Amino acid sequence: MARVADTARGVAAEIMVDGERVSFHPGETIAAAMLAAGHAAFRRDRHDRPRGLWCNMGTCCECLVLLERNGEVRRVRACLVDAAPGQCVTTRDGAA
Repeated sequence: MARVADTARGVAAEIMVDGERVSFHPGETIAAAMLAAGHAAFRRDRHDRPRGLWCNMGTCCECLVLLERNGEVRRVRACLVDAAPGQCVTTRDGAA
């Protein structure tokens, strides 16, 4: 998934996803930023199969990631949380 090139956007910023810098624009969710950067797997299920964005409205929880911000770590649904500078996101793949 790629961003539409000719759309007016605010100034890009960055979050960290599994130690990699991922750019985002104001108003994008963590999930949108991850998908645009090529991160299709957000977590793995108990059978170690990759799981990605499914409903994109916060119902299914397939996009659960760990979010660290200001020293606090919590599990969030990436499709519901806006990306913001200073966020560090870890997927289960990145934690292994």
